[in-house]
Amino acid sequence: MRWLPANVWARVLKRRLPTSLWGRSLLIIVLPVLVMQVAVTWAFFDMHWQTVTARLSEGLAGDIAWASESYADDPTPRNLEIIADRAQRSMSLSVDLREGDILPAEQDRGPIGVVDRTLEEALAARLDQPFWFSTTRYPAYVDIRVQQPDGVLRVIAPRERAVATQAHIFVLWLFLATVLLMGVAILFIRNQVRAIERLAEAAEAFGRGESRERFKPHGAREVRAAARAFMDMRDRIQRHIDQRTALLASVSHDLRTPLTRLRLELALAPPFKRASAMQGDLDEMEHMIDEYLAFARGEAGEAAQTVPVADLLAVAAENARRIGAEVEVVAPRDLTASLRPLALKRALANLAGNAAAHGEHVRLSARALPSGGLEITIEDDGPGIPDDMHEEAFRPFSRLDASRNQNRKGVGLGLAIARDVARSHGGDITLGRSDLGGLRATIRLPG
Repeated sequence: MRWLPANVWARVLKRRLPTSLWGRSLLIIVLPVLVMQVAVTWAFFDMHWQTVTARLSEGLAGDIAWASESYADDPTPRNLEIIADRAQRSMSLSVDLREGDILPAEQDRGPIGVVDRTLEEALAARLDQPFWFSTTRYPAYVDIRVQQPDGVLRVIAPRERAVATQAHIFVLWLFLATVLLMGVAILFIRNQVRAIERLAEAAEAFGRGESRERFKPHGAREVRAAARAFMDMRDRIQRHIDQRTALLASVSHDLRTPLTRLRLELALAPPFKRASAMQGDLDEMEHMIDEYLAFARGEAGEAAQTVPVADLLAVAAENARRIGAEVEVVAPRDLTASLRPLALKRALANLAGNAAAHGEHVRLSARALPSGGLEITIEDDGPGIPDDMHEEAFRPFSRLDASRNQNRKGVGLGLAIARDVARSHGGDITLGRSDLGGLRATIRLPG
């Protein structure tokens, strides 16, 4: 047999072990208890039960040898009557002679082989004549027969004379005590694991941008300390987000005031040659301010709703058609998902707008995943993005001018905002090559 290296065994064992804290904690409790129970049971049967059974069998075999030898010395009915009387009064044995009978040819053994083996060894050591016995013919008795010249001497002995019949009581009490202790341990483990699960749920909800009330830390001291540390960290991050949003909102407001004055002055000024170019610059400045504010603010405060996915795709498709692209929508009308509609609508608008700006044909599709999640795909027939620049495209303010046909409009926040929205839902966005020849953006959201 070829032995595998230790690291291979370690990997195999790691794959077989539970991955959850609940499963591993339960294994820590259950495995030692099972090992202990097996060891105690084995020690009991090996050191106590088998020893007691052997002693009982030897005593019974000695009594049967006495009865057989006493009858062999004087094989008369009167002597048999005396032997039977003494055996009944002193040894609780029923002795009689079956004249002209012989021993059965077939063996009659019980399910526990150690009982039959022990009794057979004891009888073989004490008897010189052929014998036969059965431990299963009668539930409470053992049937033993010894061959005599004129027949078969039959002895019926109480089962407790040959076997330690109360052993199952010890095993039953051991099993019940083990179940009770394991039940108590499981309750305590479940309580501690639940505290960690609540902390993980709160952290995941905060990562998705969901606003929840502060939960009360409970569980072990270390778990409560981790929960309090998390809540303090969450408050600090939330204050930072609020300050950043307030700052950018203030900057946006301050910039919009002179921008509005410029628009007004441009509208009231007499027509001149550079008027349309200046109007375009003002539109681009306003678009840039909107993108900065949207990226900083996000849509974290929006509540999740169950909405038809096809309606969201239809809105994004309509925006892409305004840019001039031919748009195809493939989505079941009955497909719904629980999400933040305004946030996802903005993400889809950014992706569809990018696709329409760099391709002539755009396809938006959605389908339900077998795991219960949602997959939305936006494809175009544009130049695409090289594979080694997919992650670079998601970085804020990344323009990728050389790859995407000189994207002059915007500040490079479209993909960053879309990925932020997807990750705030617990999902993500990946880029790849489209069947149309351009770029494919795939949004996967959990169910």
